[in-house]
Amino acid sequence: MTDPASGPAAPPSATELLDFARRTAADAELVASLPLDPEGRTWLRLDGPGGSEAWLIGWPPGTGTGWHDHGGSHGAFVAAAGELNEQSLTARLPTEGWKTLELADDVDRERRLPAGQGRAFGPHHVHEVINPSDTEHAVSVHAYYPPLPLMRRYSRTGHTLRLEQVERPEEWG
Repeated sequence: MTDPASGPAAPPSATELLDFARRTAADAELVASLPLDPEGRTWLRLDGPGGSEAWLIGWPPGTGTGWHDHGGSHGAFVAAAGELNEQSLTARLPTEGWKTLELADDVDRERRLPAGQGRAFGPHHVHEVINPSDTEHAVSVHAYYPPLPLMRRYSRTGHTLRLEQVERPEEWG
């Protein structure tokens, strides 16, 4: 709702999304309420701040997202339980007009995110997130703004990144 005296509310920044994800990840009752599946990821849609899209996600041991982007949305995520590892690219990739890119030697970054740790990212972020544990589930909170218009999925072999698929929200069911 817009307050005529102050104009429209500003969309949430990546920092505000990270603050939301941290507060939500600290809600032990909410985190414990997520049903965990031994084989596949589980999720619960949350009300994010300022019209953002937010999710509580459960990660069985050894599962991950594969390489992807967020269709131009900025966002944040925080590990609420267990640990996640993030592999990301520091290079800004073109969003259209390519199927295969050769990556430079110095574009890879890796972050270890134990419970309570997270990160914010901009609209051109490409990464994969993995639960590295062989035995323990991980749970995380994710928030995106604007709500995800699409996700591009990539495969990676060495320094070669290949666009494999463009997914739209109606396909996520």
